Amino acid sequence: MNLKSLPDEILLIRLRTGDEAAFREIYQRYWKRLYSSARRKIESQDTVEELVQDIFLKLWERRNELRIERLDAYLYTAVRYATINHIKSTLIHEKYADYAYVHLPEAISTTEEQMDLDELMEAVEKQLSDLPEKTRQIFRLNRLEYQSVKEISSQLKVPERTVEYHLSQAIKALRVYLRDYLLPGIILLLYI
Repeated sequence: MNLKSLPDEILLIRLRTGDEAAFREIYQRYWKRLYSSARRKIESQDTVEELVQDIFLKLWERRNELRIERLDAYLYTAVRYATINHIKSTLIHEKYADYAYVHLPEAISTTEEQMDLDELMEAVEKQLSDLPEKTRQIFRLNRLEYQSVKEISSQLKVPERTVEYHLSQAIKALRVYLRDYLLPGIILLLYI
């Protein structure tokens, strides 16, 4: 059956039943127009492609829930809101970056500080890789993912005392290995 000649209403009915061919026809019918609409407002071709893909992905995923009367109006509204949300997000990010640059100069690291931090992180990663798997896993959950001893105990199905033991072993090993790097930040990491 040639779907190109079918009206949107019939394609929507077929889409709700999971008809992939109807979805492909909707995509072919509208993607260029949606792309052009978003491209007028957003410079990045990759971003626009991603926005349009997300709209069609949501259309497919929510095909059973959506009650669409006019497909073209629904899709143009979706691309309009996606474009607006992207622009808002970009503006907020730029404003925060500008504010941080002006008001928080101490937060902007120098190249040397960044290299020191990278070197420290490599040393931590190397030492962690030398630890037993369970100890390494518990340390990461606690110190890098900020999970409590109780949460780790529940997640891994081990007693809290076992979690505490593994944490103390990891901290002891890191203290010895990283004594040359001990900066206030790493001291906090190991003692908190």
